[in-house]
Amino acid sequence: MFLVAGLGNPGGEYESTPHNMGFLVVDRLAARHGIRVTRPESQALAGQGTIAGKPVLLAKPQTYMNLSGVSVKPLMDKYEIPPAELILIYDELDLPWGTLRVKPKGSPAGHNGAKSVIAKLGTQEFPRVRLGVHPGHPLQSGADYLLSRFSRRQTEELDAFIDRAADAAESIIAEGVEMSMTRFNGRAQSSTTEEE
Repeated sequence: MFLVAGLGNPGGEYESTPHNMGFLVVDRLAARHGIRVTRPESQALAGQGTIAGKPVLLAKPQTYMNLSGVSVKPLMDKYEIPPAELILIYDELDLPWGTLRVKPKGSPAGHNGAKSVIAKLGTQEFPRVRLGVHPGHPLQSGADYLLSRFSRRQTEELDAFIDRAADAAESIIAEGVEMSMTRFNGRAQSSTTEEE
């Protein structure tokens, strides 16, 4: 069974913010595959279903971003999910807006949610989908930006970006992380981005 864990913060005030990209992708996967991600479990909202004919648990940890591992580790233990079948999805301030990176393993690169998961699991050997959210101009405070509302331009491009990230997660499940890296690593083409 795969665990697809999208990282974010619970609560309405965080819904439309860059730091909640992981939640948005899990919601998109849930809508596509008829999975209800509403069951409280291991401090997450979770739901089971199938993607590409394989059993999947979708989860949105409700521990707040910096404690994501407190939720992800018990879910993996309960369902006996190995690290290779965890797909962690989260925003990445080090990458420009619209960029998607599939990685088979690696360090958290300063992301506190990924850092928490790695600390609790005791390994960084798990696939992840990193979603670039840097707006392309200097930021006074990265933390403030991550918790602020999407800009008008980002809102216009968000749906296609979320779709592409959901495609990447499906690809990891169906074809494996190496094939997914070949297909998805790079920047989504966007006329809006290129005009501005």
